Amino acid sequence: MKGLDIVNNVIPFSNEDRLVAILAESLALACGLTPDMARLISDAAALHDVGKKFICESILNKPGKLTPDEYSIMKTHTIWGASILSKLQGELRIVAMNISAFHHEKWDGTGYWGRKGGEVPYYCQIVAACDVYVALTSSNRPYKEQWQPSEALDYIKEESGKTFCPDLVDVFQSLFVQAA
Repeated sequence: MKGLDIVNNVIPFSNEDRLVAILAESLALACGLTPDMARLISDAAALHDVGKKFICESILNKPGKLTPDEYSIMKTHTIWGASILSKLQGELRIVAMNISAFHHEKWDGTGYWGRKGGEVPYYCQIVAACDVYVALTSSNRPYKEQWQPSEALDYIKEESGKTFCPDLVDVFQSLFVQAA
């Protein structure tokens, strides 16, 4: 897409962003969304963390728990991202802005901004689950060890009804059963 090419030329996607996008498209299709909508979600998912470019490295790569002030700064990456993505056109603009703004919301309302359940667009919930899975299973980070895929799947299942929509967790789990 032209909008994605423009953004990618300015701020290249990471491998993790690409994995989130691929997994989000598969999950969207498994949830019964149309191929066009699944592709749109995938394109937008690749941009979900674009706002992290405005967060200092010392916070992004801190080896321990963030202080309350650092956590407040980290939360702003969702706002920065939505602002940057407001420059896109068409459906991609709305979907990308929402995903950036709400990919850290939790089903029970304990996420960044306190939105819960159906207050968060379903496609944002799809990307949130994929983002957590990729973050847990990707390479070691200063603040966490890499998890095995089975550990990440167990965690997502444990968080059903808390962090994630229960129905979405069931479909997410089925993707990996089908692949095995």
